[in-house]
Amino acid sequence: MADPVLLFEEVAVAFGALRAVDGVTLAVAQGERRALIGSNGAGKTTLFNVATGLIRPVRGHIIFDGQDIIRLPPHRRALLGIARTFQITSLFASLSVADNMALAMRALAPRKFSMFGSPRLDSSEVARIEHVLGTVSLTGRAAVPVAQLSYGEQRQLELALALVGNPRLLLLDEPAAGLSPAERAMVGDIIRALPRDLTLILIEHDMDLALGLVDRVACMHEGHILAEGSPEAIQQDERVQEVYLGRPRHA
Repeated sequence: MADPVLLFEEVAVAFGALRAVDGVTLAVAQGERRALIGSNGAGKTTLFNVATGLIRPVRGHIIFDGQDIIRLPPHRRALLGIARTFQITSLFASLSVADNMALAMRALAPRKFSMFGSPRLDSSEVARIEHVLGTVSLTGRAAVPVAQLSYGEQRQLELALALVGNPRLLLLDEPAAGLSPAERAMVGDIIRALPRDLTLILIEHDMDLALGLVDRVACMHEGHILAEGSPEAIQQDERVQEVYLGRPRHA
């Protein structure tokens, strides 16, 4: 495999005596779509928090595009092209869809703290927002207050906020959580249609959805990487069956 775009090297995170992540080494190739599965408490979201700089590990390194980013704050990592979504939506409910998108775009702009210049978006920024809203199937909803969106549409908007900065690496934390079967299918179609040069890591408990979207899977258990492989290989792995998929080894 060529040099990975993202590499965790012996990453460990401790909360007191608890090792939430315990010596994880994981490589993700450019353009790869990877699922990160495991039971609640396995360390999946903690690993995302480490990648985005919300948590500082007690040991290890994180290499993004050849650069060790372990000491960079979250906003610097975002500027490098790392974006994510969260398990729980965090939107400005009183603002419109377009205003939420504009704030996300401005947060990544070099002039965001400048007192000079117009606060208005330029034509390229407006075009980018329109394009991304179309990508997540929110065309025609730009003027709608977020409070009037369905929960499924709010999840689509959160994905749009992550995409508007044109990231190189996208971390999706349970994008289909709480959605109806029809909404989950729509989210799956949106993710499947994303550009293949966008590297994507997905945490998702809906195995039918997750395994149908990715090239490779890593299963975490008690802070460790238990197994890695193709979706087919992971489904057949006896260790994964026992600790996560709920099937005994002799089944």
